[in-house]
Amino acid sequence: MKKDQLFTRRRILLVGATAAAGAAGAAGLLAPGDDEPAGGAAGPAAGAPARSARKASAYRLQPLTGYGPPSAAPDRVPVRREPLMSLSGRGRSMVLTFDDGPDPRYTPQILDTLGRYDVRAMFFVCGEMAVDHQDLLARMADEGHVVGNHTWSHPLLTTLSRRRIRSEMTRTSDVIETGYGERPRWFRAPYGAWNRAAFQLGSELGMEPLAWTVDTLDWTTPGTRSIVDRVREGAAPGVVILSHDAGGDRTQSVKALRRYLPQLLDSGYQITVPRRQHT
Repeated sequence: MKKDQLFTRRRILLVGATAAAGAAGAAGLLAPGDDEPAGGAAGPAAGAPARSARKASAYRLQPLTGYGPPSAAPDRVPVRREPLMSLSGRGRSMVLTFDDGPDPRYTPQILDTLGRYDVRAMFFVCGEMAVDHQDLLARMADEGHVVGNHTWSHPLLTTLSRRRIRSEMTRTSDVIETGYGERPRWFRAPYGAWNRAAFQLGSELGMEPLAWTVDTLDWTTPGTRSIVDRVREGAAPGVVILSHDAGGDRTQSVKALRRYLPQLLDSGYQITVPRRQHT
């Protein structure tokens, strides 16, 4: 796909997203967790090893993201000491996130399921995966999903120099801009291992750090039913669900989404994409 065609598609998406965001009004914002350390390196959290009668559109999709046209320089964002973890605001809103992709074996199936129920999600992509599958980034843009930065090669950031961390982030942001149409506004550290350098460099690149509330542990391939149960048991207003669309066999993750997504919607949850909080 030519780049001018991609940006034409992106502009069409932005017009629609801006109108939807206006309808959403002053919806909830992401809030930092209370139990993260104030500085230094945060220990690795759970995560994948490196490698009804309601109208769907009106009820199920309540976008919170403030989309805008690409800018020449990154937006100024605060340097945080802990990642954002939960969504504080009105309503029964939840965020679904998928890490490590895009993978042509599983990501299209996840996008198909999200599209079937007219909801949006976040995809934290690795540069080494995204560079060869920019068509999937373009599809995410066209369908209104949010793409975040998950580094180039999924390293443990707390073991790297600042220069290497910057390279991991910058290369991935460059690939996302080419395929998605704009630079990412969100960043997630592999393994949930954050340190001061990651927060500072992410801020310099215009990205907010986002963690999660509920880990499905799908990367352990515990069985489809186990993944579904973790989502159902952890469901609550404001939670951010962590799943994966790459990094291994994600067949269970795909099947689980097909089961728990309609259950969440029928229970009254709104599946949203987040709006960035500047403080």
